[in-house]
Amino acid sequence: MSHKAALTAQEFLDHADHTLLASDTTPEQLADFIADAETLGVKRVCVLPSLLPVDKRGREIVTVVGFPTGAHASEVKAAETRRAVADGADEIDVVVNLGLVRAADWRAVEADLRAVREACPGLVLKVILETAALSDEEIVAACLAAEAAGADFVKTSTGFHPAGGASLHAVQLMAQTVGGRLGVKASGGIRTATAARELWAAGATRFGVSATARILASWDDAGHPEAGATGSY
Repeated sequence: MSHKAALTAQEFLDHADHTLLASDTTPEQLADFIADAETLGVKRVCVLPSLLPVDKRGREIVTVVGFPTGAHASEVKAAETRRAVADGADEIDVVVNLGLVRAADWRAVEADLRAVREACPGLVLKVILETAALSDEEIVAACLAAEAAGADFVKTSTGFHPAGGASLHAVQLMAQTVGGRLGVKASGGIRTATAARELWAAGATRFGVSATARILASWDDAGHPEAGATGSY
């Protein structure tokens, strides 16, 4: 693990993308979610592109592209990105093409991601790798392809893949690979303050969380462990 100082509740809020990505989200649920984000004090919310534009209420808006499979033509991902930018998105989280990763066609992976990068100049771009479905070698190579394409972050998971979400091992490996040149977003199954602190120590610099209120309610800056904390979330 890295030797960063222990994560506080306020730092968690500062680095959290408060997330609502259920495909059946209604306008009423979205309004409640935005109101909750304001109450919680998070700086960013992450929502589906079809829900944009939304009332930012002082928060930055993160949205997803090629979600949740990543198996979209590059031109479609780029068009979706341009529409999201026009609709007020501040940050883009794009899902890598897992078929290209499996084929180890790293030039194609980079080209796919570069199409999205070029569609959102000046915005923060995060690349979702679905690390639970990848080997260590694939994680490393995918991180390097994302960096070559101009991404700002690599991200563990969509939270929808059957293989699972974030793990300490994946975050450590990602952080070692990008060496501080890119951020590392841990996402997928993070439901406790202990999990957030462990992932932070492992090298995460951003969190994608839907259980934000639950995490904060159980926060203990003294670092006492919670029941059920594990190395995979």
